[in-house]
Amino acid sequence: MSIAMGRTATYQILRDDGLSDGIAGQRFPSYDQAHAVLERYYGDLCCSDDREVYRIVEVNQDQA
Repeated sequence: MSIAMGRTATYQILRDDGLSDGIAGQRFPSYDQAHAVLERYYGDLCCSDDREVYRIVEVNQDQA
């Protein structure tokens, strides 16, 4: 987990089209955990053009 200037970083998966589904919107304490979810998703869709496009973004939250 990244900590900089009183903030804790979490990572969220978003769909590039802005819609929400079972994967989009999930938050993780590390980039690697979020990446593992997407890796499993894309691995199940080997060679398919019919798939959603996701990205992982860093979300900073103030520490309580």
